[in-house]
This record gives sequence, structure tokens and C-alpha cells, in this order.
Amino acid sequence: MTTAVADPLIDGMSIRRVLPLHESSNRLRQLSPDSPRVHGVAVMADVSRRRWWALDSVTTTGRLATMFEAAVAELGDRRAVAQQLAATFTHAVLGRTVTLFVLEARAWDAGPGNLWMHVDSEGAIDWTAVVDPTLRVLPDDPATNGVVRLPNELALATWTAHRCHRSLEPIFEYLQHLSHDSLTPAAMWQMVGSAVVITATQVPILTGSGELTCMRRGQSVLDALAGFGLPVRALRRAV
Repeated sequence: MTTAVADPLIDGMSIRRVLPLHESSNRLRQLSPDSPRVHGVAVMADVSRRRWWALDSVTTTGRLATMFEAAVAELGDRRAVAQQLAATFTHAVLGRTVTLFVLEARAWDAGPGNLWMHVDSEGAIDWTAVVDPTLRVLPDDPATNGVVRLPNELALATWTAHRCHRSLEPIFEYLQHLSHDSLTPAAMWQMVGSAVVITATQVPILTGSGELTCMRRGQSVLDALAGFGLPVRALRRAV
């Protein structure tokens, strides 16, 4: 059995009132107890703002360009750096909340204005937080406060996909610019599709949850993203 690792940032949170999001995030942390910040989120009201910044500022303040050029100086490959950062933001924005949706049919708001990123001493993103901790849930969810109920699983999947789309789209477009067009948004959205499939496949393995339920929920997110015109499924090879 993997031993849970004490994390100073998690242990240092000052939680005044335990909400459904806190409970869900705690369960998500159990998916990788040796790296408890990989899944789940913090609530900004619970943490110090040191090394935190708002996600929607990343393309307007020069922060993303700085991150990109620093990585290029180390790797020397603009396309590889764009792929690396696209994967990082995909997990930070979509991967975390889709994990919760697949596992518990719950989702926090991953849209613009609600997500903040935490970086380590080297400037790499290692945690995510939300400003508004309200969860979207299904009508039969047991929570009595801190939630908004959506009518069904399809509505929840569509809302989750929409909020992730709104956050990721400007980042992907800017990464295309920074990569000198060597990596397109279409390729990045295909990475998003792969991330959803991987999440829906891994959660049952880690938790013993119903495989069919997890796959159905993952497919509903993919269907919603595809419905927005995003190429999240495998690209056809040119003949």
C-alpha cells in the first residue's frame, strides 16, 4: 500500500468551513497519495497567495511567453515546448475536473476567472485552485450546500466541457503563436481528447469504480467538446 506523503501546502490550508469541494478533493488526493497535489484543487480562500496567479492572466501579462522562452532555452525545440505546456495546462484545467466528473459525477468551475495556478520554485505549475468552490452535481447528489444541481449527466458533461474550452482556447492559440505555428490548436485539442480517454480509463483502475460508468462519462465530455467543433478525436491521416 502506498503511504500518504505529508504536503506542507495542503497541511497549511486554513479551511474555515468544509464544503463538498473539500471532501471531493480529499478523495481525489487519495488517487495518488505519494503526490497529493496531482489531483484535486485548493480553494483560494484557504491558502496564502504566494506563488499563485490567475489562469486568465497567463496570456495577457507575458507570463506564458516567459515560461515558453525559458523552456526553449533549455530544450531548444519550440514544438516540443508547446506540446509540453499544452499538456500541462490541459491537466491543470481539464484533467483535474474531468477526473472528479468521471469518478463522482461532480465538477468545479474550470472556466476563466475561477482558476488559479501555483508554481514551484522553478516556475513549474504544480497545483490548481478555485475562487468559487461551488460544485455542479446531479439531482441525486447527497450534498446539501455548496452545490448547484444540473438536470442530468449530459448537462453536467456539457457544462464542464464548455468551461474547460473557454479556459484552454486562448492558451492554445497563444501557444501556436509562440511555437511559430509548429503546433496547431487542432493538435492540442487532440491531446485534450487523449487526456479525457486516459482519465476515464485510469480512474476505474485506481479506484475500482465501474468501468462502464467512467467510460460513459468520459465519452460524454468528448461528445460535448466535439459538439463545439473541437477536433478532440483522432485526426485522419492524409492520403
